Amino acid sequence: KSMLFLGFLLVFLGLALPSTQGKRISRCEMVKILRRNGFEGFEGTTVADWMCLVKYESDYNTKAYNNNGPSRDYGIFQINSKYWCNDGRTPGSKNACRISCSKLQDDNINDDIQCAKKIAREAHGLSPWYGWKNHCRGKNLSSFVRGC
Repeated sequence: KSMLFLGFLLVFLGLALPSTQGKRISRCEMVKILRRNGFEGFEGTTVADWMCLVKYESDYNTKAYNNNGPSRDYGIFQINSKYWCNDGRTPGSKNACRISCSKLQDDNINDDIQCAKKIAREAHGLSPWYGWKNHCRGKNLSSFVRGC
């Protein structure tokens, strides 16, 4: 009986855990999504820039989360709760994208895309993202899109 229960428990956990870990979008699928949504040339950036940003910010995980102390970063683009989304916890949140931060952690990244583009438009580039500044800026990023 206990082995049967253990078996059911393992199956249940196997089904339950992927939804809590988030969807990890494959590299080439992410390239396709970015191209389809007009990221090539957007605010002087390339799809390779955005791919590098997503790799270092969230590792392509739609449910990525990072606690920065008073604010938090959410989703595949790691959008910050102080300026761009409302998590109900960040004092003085501006919520410039007019979105709940929890919406940035589901598998539908259309709203994430709209907010990320708003951030890049206002900054005239990708400088708000430390992952991009520290790992991608000024580098040859062709490997991020090669073969896709």
